[in-house]
Amino acid sequence: MASWSYQARARSGEIRKGTVEAPSQEAALAKVRAMQLTPIRVSRALRFADITIGSPVQLKDLVLFTRQFATMIDAGLPLVNCLEILGTQTENKRFGKIILAVKESVEGGMNLSDAMAQHPKVFDELFTNLVAAGEAGGILDTVLNRQAVYLEKAAKLRRQLKGALTYPIVVICIGIGAMAAMLLKVIPTFEKLFADFGAEGELPGPTAAVIKMSRGFTTWAPILFGGLAVLIVAFVWFYRTPRGKEVMHRFLLITPVFGPVVRKVAVARFTRTLGTLLSSGVPILDSLDITARTAGNVVVEKSIRYARERISEGKTMAEPLAQSKVFPGMVVQMIAVGEQTGALDQMCSKIADFYEEEVDVAVAALTSLLEPLLMIFVGGGVGWMLIAMYLPIFSIAGKVKAE
Repeated sequence: MASWSYQARARSGEIRKGTVEAPSQEAALAKVRAMQLTPIRVSRALRFADITIGSPVQLKDLVLFTRQFATMIDAGLPLVNCLEILGTQTENKRFGKIILAVKESVEGGMNLSDAMAQHPKVFDELFTNLVAAGEAGGILDTVLNRQAVYLEKAAKLRRQLKGALTYPIVVICIGIGAMAAMLLKVIPTFEKLFADFGAEGELPGPTAAVIKMSRGFTTWAPILFGGLAVLIVAFVWFYRTPRGKEVMHRFLLITPVFGPVVRKVAVARFTRTLGTLLSSGVPILDSLDITARTAGNVVVEKSIRYARERISEGKTMAEPLAQSKVFPGMVVQMIAVGEQTGALDQMCSKIADFYEEEVDVAVAALTSLLEPLLMIFVGGGVGWMLIAMYLPIFSIAGKVKAE
């Protein structure tokens, strides 16, 4: 008997998760259905020995696998042979073992999408649903090529967003660290030097202010660092709650500097995912359900789910998207045109292309704006402290020369 993790939908529409004991995946599916649940995913439960931090496969490996797999399928090679070749020739040995495990499952009579779903850390729900659509429509090679393009675009967007957010955070942390080091180590040394020369009572205003800051910071440093640690822990805890994640994601969308970039990334991801799913033959309601779960932003996810509910009631997609006030008016209008013309997948791809270009421009503009501001912040703060410390040295040197 093995443990199987399942995700299933109850009659009420609620998503439920759990584990069952069964000798095979088919038996596990039967047990889930016996509980009057509709299985969404059933995969072997993760053992402690299998636990890894993050995915064991890099995105570039997955893109290469997807493209090579599509080429082999298009050339007419049998599915099992394709998996055998890819599993034995990939440079990532852990990925190779996963591919060979998928091959064994396929040889045992399982569909390719179900076999891939057993490895959710490598093949996510979007990937497996696209493969399932490709299998059903007989266009697996076309779907895999679309998936490879999607992965490349998604990786580019992720790099851009990380670059836009990481650079200022790193520079600010370095600046704060340098100032803290000066207040704790450098300024006290200068203060002792001034006291030895008897100039402590005749210090210029900026110098006296910096020394007072150093004394206060040295006295309160343990409390400040302790309070900072508590704030970080509290923030992490709050962010892990559903309410906290929603608050932070909403804040990111309305932030004056980073908000426009985050919003454009969200729009590009939404339209790219939806366009890829629709063009691969996945039904609109299923496509929106998958797109919502892969949105990466709770506010955007809620907006997509709201649109899905309205569509299931017979409404159009554009109206609820406009009501959410998350998506720009141009995006809503283009989606409305796509619905009217029956070319929603193509329209979503065009929107994604446009907003990916917009992200490029926005990130470049943001970096150009932040670089001088951050240099002024770091250089100005550290420079002011250094100048304040050197001001008394000139007067001390004058006195020594006069004597």
